[in-house]
Amino acid sequence: MRHAGRMTFDLDHHGDAEVGAGLIDLAVNVRRQPMPAWLADPIRDSLGRLSAYPDAAEATAAVAARHRRDPSEVLLTAGAAQAFVLLAQALRGARRPVVVHPQFTEPEAALRNAGHVVDRVLLREEDGFRLDPALVPDDADLVFVGNPTNPTSVLHPAGDVAKLARPGRVLVVDEAFADTTYREDCGSEPESLAERRDLPGLVVLRLSLIHPAELLPRLAAAQPLWAVSTPALAAATACASPVAVAAEREIAAAVAAERIHLVERLRQVPKVTVPGDPASAFVPIRLEKADEIRVELRKRGFAVRRGDTFPGLGPDWLRIAVRDTATTDRFVQTLREVIRDRGDEVTEERP
Repeated sequence: MRHAGRMTFDLDHHGDAEVGAGLIDLAVNVRRQPMPAWLADPIRDSLGRLSAYPDAAEATAAVAARHRRDPSEVLLTAGAAQAFVLLAQALRGARRPVVVHPQFTEPEAALRNAGHVVDRVLLREEDGFRLDPALVPDDADLVFVGNPTNPTSVLHPAGDVAKLARPGRVLVVDEAFADTTYREDCGSEPESLAERRDLPGLVVLRLSLIHPAELLPRLAAAQPLWAVSTPALAAATACASPVAVAAEREIAAAVAAERIHLVERLRQVPKVTVPGDPASAFVPIRLEKADEIRVELRKRGFAVRRGDTFPGLGPDWLRIAVRDTATTDRFVQTLREVIRDRGDEVTEERP
């Protein structure tokens, strides 16, 4: 791990910029299946209430119950992007904000847009992009870390992340993809901190901000009035229901199987490296001249996420979204063909 200065990266670039008409989307970490009735029906019904101001009480209570928290510890937001902005704006007094990279770029972008001078801690491939909490500066009073981390797909042990919490520091853990890590054998998302109340200054980002009650007024004051729409509140309530949790766990099992298949296939391609032990709905790969290969893949119908906009990665990195096994097989075969056609040696695929 090393500390980094202020190298320039396009922090505003996201996977949707890679997608175009006719392309198979492996760039965006979003499921494409039709919306289930348990979610679609409440959203549709909410449209009849648009003449009233949004009331977040029911959704807040539902989300709080989902994570075994008090409603006073939950602030609903219009997505994680708004949550990052609220934190950056409300905590302008932070003396030394630190973002642990590689990770989702929105936290750093929000901090910089709010006037913060941001320090970076870069995790290294040779360490499997795993977190060593001792290397985060002791005087950092605002720390952002993802778990599981986008784009590396690393799931840090909860104990290691918890070691970053201390009095006088706000620790923000982005668990946007934690639902993909559910394990049937332990009946939980084993590395989530969403239910922890004993860690000082802990803020967990899920469907909402989960945080100490004493921090809520500062964040709420930075939030626009009625920031979450009535349909979004209906969706939040539905997504916290038992039927939604059951569906979420089924999806996690399917994603895990599809991810294993993707990783196995990618590791059979010469010159492609899959670091560490991917744990979420996307997989990073390193290969020489990946920036050029990404362009060629696009010509052959596949959109993948470039890696050079993530601090700590570079032009030899791509991020691949987990998809069904048939799509994975088509993609990997196309990747092999691109490498072959570029003149790089490609041996026969190992069984």
